[in-house]
Amino acid sequence: MTLAPFGARLRQALDTRGQLCVGIDPHSSLLTAWGLTDDVAGLETFSRTVVEALADRVAVLKPQAAFFERFGSRGIAVLERSVAEARAAGALVVMDAKRGDIGSTMAAYAETFLAPGSPLFSDALTVSPYLGFGSLQPALDLARASGAGIFALALTSNPEGAEVQRATGADGRSVAQGVLDRLAAENAGAEPLGSFGAVVGATLAEAGADLAINGPLLAPGVGAQGATAKDLPRVFGASVRNVVPSVSRDVLKHGPSVAALREAAARFVDDVSAVTNG
Repeated sequence: MTLAPFGARLRQALDTRGQLCVGIDPHSSLLTAWGLTDDVAGLETFSRTVVEALADRVAVLKPQAAFFERFGSRGIAVLERSVAEARAAGALVVMDAKRGDIGSTMAAYAETFLAPGSPLFSDALTVSPYLGFGSLQPALDLARASGAGIFALALTSNPEGAEVQRATGADGRSVAQGVLDRLAAENAGAEPLGSFGAVVGATLAEAGADLAINGPLLAPGVGAQGATAKDLPRVFGASVRNVVPSVSRDVLKHGPSVAALREAAARFVDDVSAVTNG
């Protein structure tokens, strides 16, 4: 079955399930807080619980690949099952792997996460454009062909990011604005939403950039990092309807209770809806 473009599928998911992405971040402290062992068994219980609780109701789930990779091949196997089960339940899966390289290596990363026959096929992938935006071309091409999407790092929530992202080139544009402009070009003419998005931190004092890229804006930093739903209109302005706020710890800390995880996610959806839909 040929997938509809990621942007169209995401727009529908956001409009029907609400604007929220929940991270699946099984780091050791959360496993301990849930009463689980910091091993593959704990990893699998954690991931399956999050998928069971949320995959049939939130728009997006975002596994952080590093927390699975640290357990080697058995951790990757858990990640494969989590992705498949989440997608089967109706959630869109954004693989948070932040891959970035050149040539055949970038193509291989793209095939890992964006080729429909791959065990790790995801609806979208986070990528790093800081080897030059053109280095992402294999991922852009494969995403377009497979109905998947990408989220390129643009203005991230970590304070160190400004060293690179706010630097200006000879044309006076910031590096981040250059990334945003290239994404806008990739999304030109797409309806109802382009498939090529940017990562823009919700914790920013201000974006200081044109975010009108006709694509989604993945916004980490809501919750434990200090941003709230009320910050979204200030940071994202007229593009706020295309924002996908990403919350991890402030939802996951309510596990292992499935009911409590669902209630926490629902509260965030309501909070975001109140500021994005008036």
